[in-house]
Amino acid sequence: MRSLWTPSLVFGGAIFLRVVLFCYGLFQDAYSPLKYTDIDYFVFTDAARYVARGRSPYDRETYRYTPLLAWLLIPTTWSGGAWFSFGKGVFATADILTGWLLVLILRSQTGGNMSLKNSLRFASIWLLNPMVATISTRGSSEGLLGVMVISLLWAIINRHIKLAGVLLGLAVHFKIYPFIYAPAILLYLSSDPAATKGASTMFAKYIAPVFSNDNIAMTISSLVTFAGLNLAMYMLYGYSFLQHTYLHHVTRIDHRHNFSPYNILLYLSSSSPTATNTFHFESIAFVPQLLLSAVLIPLVLAKRDLPGTMLAQTFAFVALNKVCTSQYFIWFLMLVPIYLPDSSLLSKPRLGITAGALWVGAQALWLWQGYELEFLGRSTFVPGLWGSGLAFYAVNMWILGIIVGDIGGKPMSAGSAYRLRDEKLVAQRSKG
Repeated sequence: MRSLWTPSLVFGGAIFLRVVLFCYGLFQDAYSPLKYTDIDYFVFTDAARYVARGRSPYDRETYRYTPLLAWLLIPTTWSGGAWFSFGKGVFATADILTGWLLVLILRSQTGGNMSLKNSLRFASIWLLNPMVATISTRGSSEGLLGVMVISLLWAIINRHIKLAGVLLGLAVHFKIYPFIYAPAILLYLSSDPAATKGASTMFAKYIAPVFSNDNIAMTISSLVTFAGLNLAMYMLYGYSFLQHTYLHHVTRIDHRHNFSPYNILLYLSSSSPTATNTFHFESIAFVPQLLLSAVLIPLVLAKRDLPGTMLAQTFAFVALNKVCTSQYFIWFLMLVPIYLPDSSLLSKPRLGITAGALWVGAQALWLWQGYELEFLGRSTFVPGLWGSGLAFYAVNMWILGIIVGDIGGKPMSAGSAYRLRDEKLVAQRSKG
């Protein structure tokens, strides 16, 4: 009997799933008052229309993204109704590319040298996931970020350091949060055994490796890319670029469709009159979030397992974010296929099923309260929305603890990236 886990069937199924959802979306948009297309897609395409006319994408209210996205979607402004969906096709294609990169990583040493069959099975968590396919075919751009992040990981484990730096700079320019990966990557790259061999002082053993040639190349290439893109955008669009792409997110107040435990506080802040002497907690809500995701987790885990560390960082970042929506789950879901094979969530089925059920159940509880508020007009702010938000937060923290425990239980990588380098050198010499 032919195996179901072949590239043609898995990738063919992934493409078919997105084509079906795309066509269904066209039907729903045409005949239902409840539209399938994400409201953000209309923001993207409106901004692209402004750019096509020689204006700023920030002339479109609520456009909070890099101009690169509006430039990419200029074809949506071309004549002919079919071109309007061009962006959805781009985002769905990005999903497929992300899945292909996941297969490559799973088959590498970092991914456990998996067989093609098993790598396709785990990559299907992303490729055949209806949630992932729905988000991209509705017009969310998260699929583009998925390609950037997984390409970054692929470049690191294959020792393409300068390329990795360019990808990191591009990803941070595109969406701020990937900067949290920088400390983990630098610590991972500093785990070269040769760099600490014979070290007699604490500085030589722990500090000097951080300033390795690879880390310097990674830092310079990422900073040049990030600074170059930002400078170019600033020269074109001025302060509006900085305000809407970056600064807005520091003081952002978004209390609608928000799973965050900050939800009710954001609602109260949005309804209070503006005052210069009023303390706005949303401006410092990122402090515990960044302390955990960008400092503590990399310090403890980065030298043990880079993909797992990136998953833990992203999961913590999303769970502690003052704005937490379903599309943000894509940020960590893309890393789950690499973590899951050696996880306790898989080796202990009861634990995995319980974690999945609680995670979905807590969301369902929040959505039920949100439905009663927005569609039935019942005031469910407290204890309904607030309590369900706290429940979801508690479940997330419990799952994060499982992830951190799994990664922390692994031995130090002892320079796995460098073992790959050495294996390549040996192979090249043997051929010579």
